[in-house]
Amino acid sequence: MERSEQLRGRLRQLNIHIEQVCAQSDRDPRDLTVVVVTKTWPASDIRRLADLGVVDVGENKAQELASKAAECEGLNLRWHFIGQLQTNKAAIVARAADCVHSVDRARLVTALAKSAVDRPPERPLDCLIQVSLDTDQDSGSDCGPDPSHRGGIAAAGCDDLASLIAAQPSLRLRGVMGVAPVGADAFLAFTRLKQLSDHVVSTYPDATWMSAGMSGDLDDAIRAGATHLRVGSAILGDRPYLR
Repeated sequence: MERSEQLRGRLRQLNIHIEQVCAQSDRDPRDLTVVVVTKTWPASDIRRLADLGVVDVGENKAQELASKAAECEGLNLRWHFIGQLQTNKAAIVARAADCVHSVDRARLVTALAKSAVDRPPERPLDCLIQVSLDTDQDSGSDCGPDPSHRGGIAAAGCDDLASLIAAQPSLRLRGVMGVAPVGADAFLAFTRLKQLSDHVVSTYPDATWMSAGMSGDLDDAIRAGATHLRVGSAILGDRPYLR
């Protein structure tokens, strides 16, 4: 099957499925944004997706993001960085991305804010706080991600990090992000994230984004209240190679 038609069919199937889950969950599918995760796939696929109406694409490696964004310049895409980010790669992401889903520590906020100062004032770098959804995570402070977990700050540190992001003129706090722990009940994990999202919104009314759910658990994410779904294999298929 020709690749564009393959992608068109998978996008159609995904949209139908999302509509069905939304109908069962009393949600409006227009309130959901699908971020197509294009990591390891070539820029040619991104161009095909753009032709099919896709606007939001996600990458999890800084250099791959920058390279593909340059190759796809002029397509009016919104680039989402969704991977764990080292502070020494913050400048690359701040230049190439429109949104960073994985802000999880104060040092990263500082690095992103410094690197984003040259962005147009009307286009600050959108930021989501990645929160650890592991129930055994130390509910302490802003200590960064624990390598034994899926990444993210402990919930107790979210308020301080939100305040720090909101204070940066070059950044814009958009909400929260979470990854369901391996082997856990994804719906319960995402429900905890929704509770934290509501808490953040009570202080920052514009920070309404909740990024949760991937190809394998998007139904649970929708039911829990996600606004942004990070979907890769359901649209693009199994990755051609791993890096």
